[in-house]
Amino acid sequence: MDAITYLQSVHIYQNTLWQLLIAVITVAVVYAFLQIFQIVILKRLERLSKKTKTDIDDILIDCVSSLRPPLYLLIALFVGYRLVSFSDRIESIIMVVFITVIAVELLVVVNRLGSKLIDRQVNKADDLRQKTQTKAMLRLMKSLFMAVLWVVVALVILSNYGIDVSSFVASLGIGGIAIALALQNVLGDLFSAFTIYIDKPFQPGDYIVVGTEKGTVERVGMKSTRIRSLQGEEIVISNNELTSARIQNFKKMEKRRISFQLGVAYGTPKAKLEKIPTIVQKIVDTMPDVDFSRCHFATFGEFSLNFETVYFVTTGDYKKYMDAQQAMNLAIYAAFEKEGIVFAYPTQEIILRK
Repeated sequence: MDAITYLQSVHIYQNTLWQLLIAVITVAVVYAFLQIFQIVILKRLERLSKKTKTDIDDILIDCVSSLRPPLYLLIALFVGYRLVSFSDRIESIIMVVFITVIAVELLVVVNRLGSKLIDRQVNKADDLRQKTQTKAMLRLMKSLFMAVLWVVVALVILSNYGIDVSSFVASLGIGGIAIALALQNVLGDLFSAFTIYIDKPFQPGDYIVVGTEKGTVERVGMKSTRIRSLQGEEIVISNNELTSARIQNFKKMEKRRISFQLGVAYGTPKAKLEKIPTIVQKIVDTMPDVDFSRCHFATFGEFSLNFETVYFVTTGDYKKYMDAQQAMNLAIYAAFEKEGIVFAYPTQEIILRK
């Protein structure tokens, strides 16, 4: 009798020695391959990922590298276990242990991946205040996601232990509905905060107008947004109200269209009236960050001849617009004074008849 035949003839607990030997060899091969993958292949992939422009591959490789070596041994043992036979009870215990460990390890990897992605997104923020807000928002989102994931994994593990979780799931659904109704306003503001973060209709530092309120956004919180008005007081607006209102964001304005009127007195000679558009255009063209559009004799007013001027300020900065308008007003006043053009003002002519 040769060795193989002998090993196939001897049985130990429903398995032959040959089956047990094949299982042991399989465990060793699988574990060795996983160790090579961890030490050689992952290290090489890590060096290659550092040469790429994106950092997503670095994050994924780092998360995979964080898997602990005992997990590889467990995977190898599980592969070897599938080649032999045990009683139903032992197999169910082994399956539950394997699923539990794998689920916990995957949750650890997902948590690490979430933290890496949060740090990556936070580093994209422009200033410290925005970084703090982004980090707080993303951490809250990750915590909610991980809480739901832990509950799902726990239910799966309990179900594999043979525990009936249907009633527990039903109670979770009823409890969730009750909590949602009780915290309707709070949850509405919370989800609105997520909407503001993802859609970014405005950011801290932006000057916005919401209904009758206007000011500079200072902070976007979980429940409300703080705005500093021009008068100095702080305006607190709920996030739910912000997402359902029409918002004007002046920070995102690339250029500003300005229209203003000049009124000159009746009796101004036609030759001087014809000079006014040219005078105004020359003045506007000398202003920085300003594009001239037109200047026309528009209307006959009650006491003035009205000229309408339109120009564009190529920046959304309100102070630059006011500086340009002030410089134009002074230059136009000086030019009209030099040409002898008189600005109009409200007057009445009274005719007395005898």
